[in-house]
Amino acid sequence: MSMPMDLRFACALLATWRLTHFLTAQDGPADVVVRVRAFMGTSVVGRAMDCFYCLSIWMAAPLAPFVSSDPLEWIVAWLALSGGACLLERATTRGIVQHTTARLTREGDLDELLWSATPGAGVVDGSAAAAQSVAPRAGGAHIARLSR
Repeated sequence: MSMPMDLRFACALLATWRLTHFLTAQDGPADVVVRVRAFMGTSVVGRAMDCFYCLSIWMAAPLAPFVSSDPLEWIVAWLALSGGACLLERATTRGIVQHTTARLTREGDLDELLWSATPGAGVVDGSAAAAQSVAPRAGGAHIARLSR
């Protein structure tokens, strides 16, 4: 008896989120993942391991055929799995600085792209004093965690 398609999609979505979250946000047993991230540095793979959204595309690709064997459906499932994993990450991540502060460019125009966090800036709960630290990640990205 085979699994219904909605259950296949749910399992693949959770697996995509879990693998991506593990590789981007956790140290792994015996710090193996953090060592790999440090070794990869600023290479393409290293930068992908610092970005949940970037890595979720690659983690979803091998899981999409589990959802469907039709080539067109596979492509849609691939993108849907990555998008769903991104939504799960946003829904489950608490205490992380939101990087949406608009800044002025050198030319004086507003630039609303994502920016690196500065200590105490743009904290989710609005309290700049709640930020404990801004720690550099392997690829040079910074994450500020809030006290709980």
